[in-house]
Amino acid sequence: MNRADARAPIDLRTDRAHPARIYDVFLGGKTNYPADRAMAATVAEKMPSVQLAARTNREFVLRAVRYLVGEAGIRQFLDIGTGIPTSPNLHEVAQEAAPESRVVYADNDPIVLAHSRALHVSSPAGRTAYIQADFTDPDTILGSAELRDTLDLGQPVALTMGLLLHWIDPKDEPHAVVRRLMDVLPAGSCLVISVFARELAGGSATLQDDFAAEGTALRPLTRDETLRFFDGTDLIDPGLVAPHQWRPRTDTPDIGSPDAGPGAASTPIWAGVGVKR
Repeated sequence: MNRADARAPIDLRTDRAHPARIYDVFLGGKTNYPADRAMAATVAEKMPSVQLAARTNREFVLRAVRYLVGEAGIRQFLDIGTGIPTSPNLHEVAQEAAPESRVVYADNDPIVLAHSRALHVSSPAGRTAYIQADFTDPDTILGSAELRDTLDLGQPVALTMGLLLHWIDPKDEPHAVVRRLMDVLPAGSCLVISVFARELAGGSATLQDDFAAEGTALRPLTRDETLRFFDGTDLIDPGLVAPHQWRPRTDTPDIGSPDAGPGAASTPIWAGVGVKR
């Protein structure tokens, strides 16, 4: 039994909508509850492109992982704000390209913990682990036995945070937390980020009120605010762009391909990958 399985009981708090489960709704998943589906419907009413945005973001993250394994030689990943397991998971993509890849997942949603067994099915040559922890508590993540037993922080690590940082209250200083996490990683490590883009997110003001009523802070980020997370890194071409524009695949007709269609162009997300100097 792994450490995550040994923790009990789990309070799933299904009476309140949670970002991870709302995202699961938009991806067509089944690990969500009436409160999540009701909030998803509210978001979709005010932002009709949101389901496409969720799919486009997911394709970006998986393309970034494939690129980092295949082109940058990355073999270690720390994924914070993991969300509900959805195949292919990050470790499945990384280990398909390099079976020895190691991945640590971290999330604060107890339902992710409840389903975390899916995140422990590693290739024989690699390794995966799950940490029940919050982004705003980086020392718990960095000091966890799960991380220490899985990753070698003396070697490059890719820190991935897909559609996470706009959920962080400014008082929790998300830029400082990202710096804290990146400071312990060696040169050559990578930062993968996607965020809800303030400039592109029509209707976000009323959505902020809707989420506040659920006890969740939503704060779309400007391009400049997003770029600040990449301080100390060199952005990989094409830089900070809409997710469907980041190194689109030409060998598959998925959302990240050049023929994704006009809907992808309205995706209200900034996405980018940086390499630590």
